[in-house]
Amino acid sequence: MEQNIIMLKQKITDLENIDNENLDKQNLHIKTLDIKTSDTKTSDNEISDKGASDTENLDEEILGQENIDITTSNKKTLRKKVSNKKRWIWAAGICSLTAAVIVTGALVLRKEIKINPIVAEGYEVHGVDVSHYQGTIDWDVLSQQNLDFAFIKATEGSTHVDECFLDNWQAAEQTNLYLGAYHFFSFDSEGGKQAASYIDTVGNLNGKLAPVVDVEYYGNKRSNPPKRTEVVENLGAMLDALEQYYEIKPIIYTTYTVYNDYIRGEFEDYPLWVRSVYCPPSVFFGNKWSFWQYMDTAMLDGYAGAEQYIDVNVFKGTKQELEKLMIQKIMY
Repeated sequence: MEQNIIMLKQKITDLENIDNENLDKQNLHIKTLDIKTSDTKTSDNEISDKGASDTENLDEEILGQENIDITTSNKKTLRKKVSNKKRWIWAAGICSLTAAVIVTGALVLRKEIKINPIVAEGYEVHGVDVSHYQGTIDWDVLSQQNLDFAFIKATEGSTHVDECFLDNWQAAEQTNLYLGAYHFFSFDSEGGKQAASYIDTVGNLNGKLAPVVDVEYYGNKRSNPPKRTEVVENLGAMLDALEQYYEIKPIIYTTYTVYNDYIRGEFEDYPLWVRSVYCPPSVFFGNKWSFWQYMDTAMLDGYAGAEQYIDVNVFKGTKQELEKLMIQKIMY
């Protein structure tokens, strides 16, 4: 009996040990699960934190890229605006300059702006040219107005004599002016006959400037110009006759149009007196001129004719150089 009781107790103890062992295993399993769960949670949290961090970094990168794109775009827009503004400024400047040139040109052509008198002031030797259009001239008064020389119209064509020539010539000789007599060339007369008329009218030119032949369009000659060969022949004949008689090359007065049509390339070795009332002669004639008629609307004292204006001129050189164009030098 007692032996049976001892065996029963042993079994109970074994069962308790088994239960405790099972319990410990269960507890260990539970703890393991808990640890895994905890690790999983930790891992999830880390992943979550990393994901959040990565998202934030990505957002910052995107935002930074957007800022860069916005900045670049703003710079491009600014450059474009500056470029457009420069174009407008250039365009406005060119338009203003063009308008100023057009307006100034129109005023110059209408002779409301006179550039030539300013330029002409830079020359030492000044003079006038006159005809019957200035009427009766008080040469004593006229000569005192900063003048050094005067050309007086003598003849025209092969028969016409200026009605005021003799009076002007004789009165002007009483002044200290360098004097010359000019002929108005006719496209319709023979050159030899025109030279003969000038010589018969003017006569002796000792102490005077070389004879002048005025070659310019008149009447309908501009719209219906004579043939070049005919003009060159007649003008050449007149110049040759005058040079032979006075032993000096005549002076040719002309305009730019007539110069191009008949003088250029034919009579280059003659002293040139040019009409250029809108701009300095260098614009059209370069350095080829000796005398320059720079204004045909000057107003001086000492004459009373149908024409209120008088032509004014300059000589390119000095008085000593002007005397080289005299047929005989004045002896002081």
